Amino acid sequence: MLLQGKKALIFGVANDKSIAWAIARLFHDQGAELAITYAGDALEKRVRPLAESVNAAAIIPCNVASDEDIKGVFSDLGKIWDGVDIVIHAIAFANKEELKGTIVNTTREGFATAMDISVYSFMAIMKEAQPMMQGRNAAALTLSYYGAVKVFPSYNVMGVAKAALEASVRYLAEGLGPEGIRVNGISAGPIRTLAAAGVNGFINILNHVEEKAPLRRNVTQEDVARSALYLCSGLSSGVTGEIHYVDGGYNVIGI
Repeated sequence: MLLQGKKALIFGVANDKSIAWAIARLFHDQGAELAITYAGDALEKRVRPLAESVNAAAIIPCNVASDEDIKGVFSDLGKIWDGVDIVIHAIAFANKEELKGTIVNTTREGFATAMDISVYSFMAIMKEAQPMMQGRNAAALTLSYYGAVKVFPSYNVMGVAKAALEASVRYLAEGLGPEGIRVNGISAGPIRTLAAAGVNGFINILNHVEEKAPLRRNVTQEDVARSALYLCSGLSSGVTGEIHYVDGGYNVIGI
């Protein structure tokens, strides 16, 4: 029970295939009390039953493109919790048109949308979370992908956004470290999720990684959740500002 008595707020659950859901389920099993957000009415019918199955203390709508929505999440939590120990940010978005062709086709609007929802949302969340996390040996975690540092077909503006997200991890780690708040990221290998379905040629990437990764397999949501447990528990008390790869070792391969 590595998270006994801890309070964890999770952004990014979309359905039962979400990495965020695998994290939520494992954190619940390890003793954490959960609060889970959902992005709009369309997703509520999927997310609410999942959240109720792990006895979530709060199930809150949140559009992370809205500062007011983010403030509302922490205002609601402040009524039932005395603080927050863990924040999981598992959110990314780019318009589907931006994930076709090459990055030279990126529009100004599409670039701004990808950066706002995939990157700035993490900083906006941590700004509001800070008062409830300080002094609690708290931890925040976001999710990245190898496309942040290497070029993948059709990943385009999302690769740029993930690179900015990884830089944000480092700057947030320094900015929040004096208050005892650790900030890390996981760079997960390709996994069949709702978000991945929008990347052209995703099946080819899955097959290639399975063939070339040192473990000769793709990773699962549960693989990522177990590393999230490490990074958000006392086991990693001296770790912050890191991007931790959970990709079967694919990132170490040259040719």
